[in-house]
Amino acid sequence: MQQSTLGRYAVITLIYLGAVGTGWVASKLHVPLPWMIGALVFSTSISLAGVQIKAPAMTRPAGQIVVAGSVGLAFTPEALGSLGAMFVPMVIAALLTIAAGFVVAWVLMRLSDVDAMTATLASVPMGPVESANLAQRYGVAPGPVIFAQTLRIMALVLLIPPAILLIDGSVADPSATLRNMHWTPAGAALLIVLAILGALAFKVLRVSNPFFLGPLAASAAAAALGLPVTATPYVMLAGAQVLLGVWLGAVINRDLFRRAGRFVPAAMLSTLLMMALCVALAVLLAAVTGTSWAAMVLATAPGSVTEMALTAKVLQESVALVTAYHITRIFIIIPSAPLLTRVTARLTHWTPPKRD
Repeated sequence: MQQSTLGRYAVITLIYLGAVGTGWVASKLHVPLPWMIGALVFSTSISLAGVQIKAPAMTRPAGQIVVAGSVGLAFTPEALGSLGAMFVPMVIAALLTIAAGFVVAWVLMRLSDVDAMTATLASVPMGPVESANLAQRYGVAPGPVIFAQTLRIMALVLLIPPAILLIDGSVADPSATLRNMHWTPAGAALLIVLAILGALAFKVLRVSNPFFLGPLAASAAAAALGLPVTATPYVMLAGAQVLLGVWLGAVINRDLFRRAGRFVPAAMLSTLLMMALCVALAVLLAAVTGTSWAAMVLATAPGSVTEMALTAKVLQESVALVTAYHITRIFIIIPSAPLLTRVTARLTHWTPPKRD
């Protein structure tokens, strides 16, 4: 029997309450990004247990708007001035990340026997939505592609922030920086209004990832112009983390594992390989540019700009620089993604599977 509308709302309410409770526990354990990681672990666990999570469609955009608005405040005139010298390393990092994606795609093909197109769409860090759209265009099953792209983002969120904080050892309370950000009611309200307007503008212009890049652009412009914007209250930022964590965890479910089959362990290994290659790139760039290794690891992480930018704020590690690296990669990879897939198809003599 179909679940009533009231019943569905009750279930999703309980899910968010559980996510908040897990986030609270994570915060007491001093886990970095506790509300996001706690919500992610909770929603993934119950989703794999068989509970169907239907998060409202606007939850991820709403979370991104709040986080992007907060991140954009780091783009002060001084920060913008320091980014000019890093443009060439940013472009090089983006191109090398694409190259690493093709290396990982080759490994994924050998481990799982998937075709070249599936492996490429699953490995090059272009995001679950964009890769799924291209998969449908080329007649590739989108399930494994979405799984691999989402798995990489989950791994980045769960592994990189805790690892950096553990190695760094200088941050006793990872949430302190975010909790103590200065804010005023008027400044926070202005920030949110500008962030929403930026999101809507980028959506109309059909810019990739509009609910992050639009608010980020609006917030950064406001900060650079000296407008009276401030951070939002911490409870609002924590709530945005919960929304993002639940949405991300809901993507991984039993059916996806069942359909992916032997592709699952291969995708896990290839995800770790991609992360290792990007960490090696980060260490190299840190040595060449003189930037801290922690900032470069966050900057070259293959995806998850929202979460990596938040981690940079926790560490107080060049938030503008980390975000700029990700934006540069996004604006290189997303527009070129169709070209990359066409080149893959031509080089591998790939033909779409026949449909019954």
